[in-house]
Parts: sequence; structure tokens; C-alpha cells
Amino acid sequence: METRDVSALPAIDWSAPWLAPLARWRGSLASPDWRAALTKAARMRGVVSGRGAPIRFVAADDAGDSPYELHIAETGRVPTRAHWHDAFNALIWLAYPRAKAALNRRQADQIEARGVRGPRGAVRDAATLIDESGLLLACDDGEVFDALARHDWRRLLVDWRGRWGRSIVALAFGHALLEKLAGPFKAITACVVPIPLAGDRDEAAAHFVDRADLAPPLLAHLPVLGIPGWWAANESPTFYDDPAVFRPRRTVVPEESGLRA
Repeated sequence: METRDVSALPAIDWSAPWLAPLARWRGSLASPDWRAALTKAARMRGVVSGRGAPIRFVAADDAGDSPYELHIAETGRVPTRAHWHDAFNALIWLAYPRAKAALNRRQADQIEARGVRGPRGAVRDAATLIDESGLLLACDDGEVFDALARHDWRRLLVDWRGRWGRSIVALAFGHALLEKLAGPFKAITACVVPIPLAGDRDEAAAHFVDRADLAPPLLAHLPVLGIPGWWAANESPTFYDDPAVFRPRRTVVPEESGLRA
């Protein structure tokens, strides 16, 4: 099994488009005390938890029996394993502090309101999807999001190919998504957070997370290696002729018909 220790992270290809917002902190990961180096960067950026505690990256067992998100919200201490998954999480705290704080606040509030056992509820489900697998999609054209909702992959990713990186901008956010992209495979899929093209994208993502109606159905899904400029193989239009990855939209059929989508 591949070892994904933090010590191996500085050697990955940081020129990949999904790593661009994070590359400035790659040197911190090479530090003998990388948690302290990342904590220093967080302090310099004024990064705080969902309840305003200064963020620190600490040993993995720091929370003890406390729920992870509630522990972070109250203390600012983020349990961080020496693993790519948790290291990418730390980098996302640095790159998108407002959005991460909003996610932390909502999850902590839900834990206090509902407990940690039993169904998590729509808010926590959506927050977890964004935190782990989120992709910020910045665009001001509603037709783009309509095409995404319809799974009109040909229009979105082939016909509008020249718009990506200009009037359509994709930014990897979820730390599990980033971990998967470190060893790319075609079927990697993200949950899309729609935000405006202009303005502070961190703030816009935080605003989305704070929606009163936050729930999984708000999050469209996008196979990220189909994004133009993200993967050399998608330069061929036939790349998208794979219904196992670029799935057609399911048709909802009334139950009384006896048919299923």
C-alpha cells in the first residue's frame, strides 16, 4: 500500500492546477515540525475556528473523547495526523479560512443540537460533503449551472471549453478530493459549491455554507478530471464518451407507473 506520510508531500507535482491556491505553503510541510510551521502560518493569517478560537494544528489524539468538530470550534486545536488527508485539511484552513470556519461552526452547532449518534441531518451531511469533496465553481452565467444540473457534459466541457479558467473557474476545496487528485483517476467526482466569479471567493463559499437551507441536494456533482486544463487526456472529445463517469441525468419516473429510473 502506498505510504502517504506528510514527509512525501513536498515532492508531489505542485504545478497541478488544483494545487495552485495551496502551493505557497508547501515549504511548511518540509519543516521538521510541520504542524508548528502551519500553525505559524495560520497565526499570521488570523485563522480562527467557527467560534473564534485561533487555529493550531496539533497531535492527532488531542481531542480525546470530544467530538472532532466541536473540539476545534471551542479550542481552535485541529487534530492533525501525519498523513496527506489531514495535511491537505490544514492547507485548506490556510487558503479558505472563512469557509472552513463556517463549516466548523455549522457542524459544531449541529453536534450540540442533535448529538453525535444517530442521523446527522441534512446540514451536517452537506457540510461534510463540502469539507471532504467540495469544489468551488466560480461563474456568473446561470446557464453553466443549468448545464451541470442536466449533466449536459458535452456543452459544459467541450462546447464551452474555452471559457474554463476565464469565465468559469474551478477551485478544489475538499481535502479528501485533494488527496485523491494526488493519484488521479478518471472517476474522481466533486460536490460543486456555486459562487460568483468576482469578489472574495472564500467569503462567497462561507456565505453558501451559512445558507439556512443547506442540504446535499444543493450540491451538483462534477467529474473533476473532465475540467478543461486539469487533465491532458480530456483534450480528446472522446474522453467524455464514458457513461460510467460522465453519467446521463437520471429521469424520475412516477412510482405508480411501476417503472424505475
